[in-house]
Amino acid sequence: MSRIQLALNVDDVEAATAFYSRLFGAGPAKTRPGYANFAITDPPLKLVLLENPGTGGTLNHLGIEVADVDVVDAERTRLAAAGLASTEERDSTCCYAEQTKFWVQDTPGGERWEVYTVLADSPTFSGDAPACCTPAATAESLEPAACC
Repeated sequence: MSRIQLALNVDDVEAATAFYSRLFGAGPAKTRPGYANFAITDPPLKLVLLENPGTGGTLNHLGIEVADVDVVDAERTRLAAAGLASTEERDSTCCYAEQTKFWVQDTPGGERWEVYTVLADSPTFSGDAPACCTPAATAESLEPAACC
């Protein structure tokens, strides 16, 4: 299964979770301090809420969640053939999940796009890497060990 991911910065994750629960008629799939995500089936959407006070209502990043590592690899190969550079992260911890992913580089508007698969749940937000789902993170600053 594939679905689009929208990661939003919110001022108050609890208030945002309550709002989106009402909007989608479904509760979050995962909640942690300062973090929540929704796995909506119709339309297929992964909505991620990242508490970053003072930046509420802004886009953090975009993503495409895919079924497995083979699809991540196939998409990276396809995009490379189309002339798009990327930064790969294998077996990284991000957004309370073990993931394999890549980030598309040099997007026209500076927006951050990831293609990823979730390998397992994680008790930590970003492992040993600095959190990249913060307002200060930019596509230019992403290093292979960074997350979401």
